[in-house]
Amino acid sequence: MDLDALRAFIAAFPDTLIVEGGADIYAIHDPDGDYEQRPRQGWATVMTSDAYDSASDLDRPGVFRLNIGLPRDRFRELVDPDAEYDTTALDVLFPHPVYGSMNWVSVLNPDTTWPLVQQLLADAHAFAVRKHDNAARRREARR
Repeated sequence: MDLDALRAFIAAFPDTLIVEGGADIYAIHDPDGDYEQRPRQGWATVMTSDAYDSASDLDRPGVFRLNIGLPRDRFRELVDPDAEYDTTALDVLFPHPVYGSMNWVSVLNPDTTWPLVQQLLADAHAFAVRKHDNAARRREARR
């Protein structure tokens, strides 16, 4: 999976706003088109350098890390929080080196993991939709 194909796949999810910072990609669920007024965390990100952490050695040529925010139960199905993971290994799912405790998983340059990664991206997007809908109901109830 190359970076352009990954960007296109993520951008195809309904109501997804792609925000790019340098070569990094942030997928935001933005059905109301109000991200500028109400910023929020994305449901998936793609990092291409060691600018924010060096755990995955992303400064290697062509290496990027896809990060996916999941519901807690789905995260726990996938990773053992007590296991040790090589966060520099290509095409291996592991807890995000910084945000694993917040139920984010990562994979460097998905290839054979792509079928699983596609499902995880769908799970993350559905989770973002649920969070948005719940927040919208709470905002409406306060009015």
